[in-house]
Amino acid sequence: MAMVCLSDFEAHAKKYLPKIAWDFFAAGADDCSTRDENILAYKRIRFRPRMLRDVSRMDTRTKLLGTEISFPVGIAPTGFHQLAWPDGEKSTARAAKVMNTCYIASTYSTCTLEEISAAAPGGLRWFQLYIHRNRVVSQQLVQRAEALGFQGLVLTADLPYTGKRRDDIRNGFRLPPHMKLKNLEGAFEIDALVEVVEAVQGRVEVYLDGGIRKGSDVLKALALGAKCVFIGRPALWGLAYKGEEGLQDVLRILQDEFRLSMALAGCASISEIGRHLIKFPKL
Repeated sequence: MAMVCLSDFEAHAKKYLPKIAWDFFAAGADDCSTRDENILAYKRIRFRPRMLRDVSRMDTRTKLLGTEISFPVGIAPTGFHQLAWPDGEKSTARAAKVMNTCYIASTYSTCTLEEISAAAPGGLRWFQLYIHRNRVVSQQLVQRAEALGFQGLVLTADLPYTGKRRDDIRNGFRLPPHMKLKNLEGAFEIDALVEVVEAVQGRVEVYLDGGIRKGSDVLKALALGAKCVFIGRPALWGLAYKGEEGLQDVLRILQDEFRLSMALAGCASISEIGRHLIKFPKL
């Protein structure tokens, strides 16, 4: 079957991944209402028609903290990539480098930071950090990431307690014996984006992670003030399909859809995207 959109990769992953792995990747906490709302929120946003614009040449490039990437979609930090593909995070890093975008490696990776770095030397990589009670562990992780050339640090600040993931409890989820948390050895919704952008007043770049499934979702996020978006589950679906190649396919589809959405909205470059594109629904 031809993989035409991200939903095709999701269906493939659900069919072929072991149930325990699929449930871990697919589920959220409790009723999964935040996961589902993150997707539905984009459908409430509409574009204003813009005709007779010159979009014969399109430029999707942008910059993250001064580093240029091919289009404003990066790979969000998610754990346990070896549950989706044997090479795990090494394949993820290679795909991100080929597509010239940013990959945020998770603290809960099943490959070491050293392995991730060696798999794609010179790629744009950031490191996501959970702050541990043992501050020495956190300090050592940051120092390792810095020494290996990771260019940014992403702090997770919304996890004082872990949510109740019902499917994982039912499945008795555990990593298989051959997998380990290698680096520990020894959503917000688009609805909140406008408030965050207004609060920071241009002092920092704002990124969004959650619910991105189409190129038009990317355009909506940028129109509301995000500098870049990051994908989590779709990246795992791509890995489950064909590893590095499958993830590249996911990113290319998003890039093509984003370029088309820009053209239909009359934007030839990222700089032309703004809130004037958005038509909010009447409540």
